[in-house]
Parts: sequence; structure tokens; C-alpha cells
Amino acid sequence: MATSKELQSTNGSMSKWRSVTSGVPQGSVWAPTLFNIFIGDVDRGMERTPSRDLTENPLTTFPNSSFLGFTHLQHLAVPLALECPGGSSAWEEVTTSGSSRLCQGQRNPCNGSGELAWLCPENAACAPDGPGLVQCLCNSPFHGYKCLREGTFPVLLFCGILGAVTLALSLLLWGTQRRKAKTP
Repeated sequence: MATSKELQSTNGSMSKWRSVTSGVPQGSVWAPTLFNIFIGDVDRGMERTPSRDLTENPLTTFPNSSFLGFTHLQHLAVPLALECPGGSSAWEEVTTSGSSRLCQGQRNPCNGSGELAWLCPENAACAPDGPGLVQCLCNSPFHGYKCLREGTFPVLLFCGILGAVTLALSLLLWGTQRRKAKTP
């Protein structure tokens, strides 16, 4: 970022070039994630329905996780060339107006009424995680793959075995390499 410079243009007049001292370069792999973190809580504390207008953004497609965590988003305007995130089935109403598509009323994919509900393992509960996105949360005290393990993760046993194996291999390699280092 130290060599980046920017200027602003408003109504045909331009500002002076200035050095960019912070931020993420455009096209960076971190840019979408940091954007989501930045705008994720913009509506927090406001007494209105969360909405976003992305009609002026030059987007070609949405990455799959672009709206991960946007569970309260109720109005989204996207360019006409793009589909609503999660598809039309993730929204109550999808309308087109001029050069934009308006996605309204995010549906709960965990609700079994209408279409086939998302299936979670036996010891888990479905939770919405954005438009057309879900996550399965293990019920307490279950954890692990498909929430099949009961109790807590055996951290002490895991770390003890891992440490013992690492120490044994380290001593074995040190002993064999030490002998080779002594011979000229």
C-alpha cells in the first residue's frame, strides 16, 4: 500500500494525488472478507429494516460466501445481470425495476413448510446463515463430525499423545543425525 496513490473526481473537477496509507488493494483475496466485516454491523442499533443497494457495483457474480452471516437482510438491490444471492427461492419476492433486481423478504431455509427443509444430523439444529445459506449447530453436549460424539473434546489426551510422538521422533532424528555429523 505504500506506493499506492489515489485521487477523487467530483463533477469534472479532480483533487490532488494522495498516498494511500491503509486499506486493502483492489482484487486482494482479503477484500471481500474485510468488506463483509466492515458492512456486517452497519445497521446495528438502527431502528429500520436492514437493506443493501449494490446496483452501482460492477459485479459479475457473487462468491458463494458473500452474504454469509447476513441473516437479517430483508431488502437487497442488485444489478439486473445478477441473480439474488441464494437464488430466487431464498427470497419471498423478487422483482425487476429498470436496471436492477430487488430481492425482498429473506426466507428461512430451515423452515420445513413449502420446499424440502435442510436436513441436519440427529443431534443438531438447523440455523439460517444468510440468503439460502444454513449451518447445523450441534446440540449440547454433542460435538464433532455429524454431532455424533458426546461430551467434550479430549484436549489433554490429544495433546499428550501428539507431544509424546513429537518428542520420540525428535529424539530419534537427533540421535541418527548426530552420529552422521561426527564422521568427517
